[in-house]
Amino acid sequence: MTQKSLWEILWDFDPNGLVVFDRDFIIRVVNASFCEMFKVDQTIIGSRADVLFDDLSDFRYVFEKQTVIKGKEKEYPRFGLYLRSVLFPVPNENLVACIMVDLTSEHQREKEIMAAKQEMIAKVNQVIDRQMQIAQEIASLLGETTAEAKVGLIKIRNMLNEEIR
Repeated sequence: MTQKSLWEILWDFDPNGLVVFDRDFIIRVVNASFCEMFKVDQTIIGSRADVLFDDLSDFRYVFEKQTVIKGKEKEYPRFGLYLRSVLFPVPNENLVACIMVDLTSEHQREKEIMAAKQEMIAKVNQVIDRQMQIAQEIASLLGETTAEAKVGLIKIRNMLNEEIR
């Protein structure tokens, strides 16, 4: 039995998911958190990455440009996940590694807050519309009664004018 290195022990306990691919997009390393996130086990090692990921373009870009992509946020609806990732090449090994931070609960909370705000806006619009409708009805009634009062007052004025002459 070989003894694990400190890094292997840390990855075992890291709450962030770790996955490593080779140039053929074969999964070479995963940690327990990755397995938990994507509801797989260690047998996923040796499988093609497209078994889990619908879009490999970011991984391909990191391979081709040998550059780092930091803070890329992406939703994985098939797994009910919203993750922030850091992708980086491991040049001497011809690998790409990806560390994934699970933001699913925060993203869900944001969506719920947005939905609540939209519902509040809809209710405010309903109140405004109702108030405008009532104001228009009041104005209409005032206009009618004012017109009726004007007609009545004109009749009284005319009657009084005839008596004075």
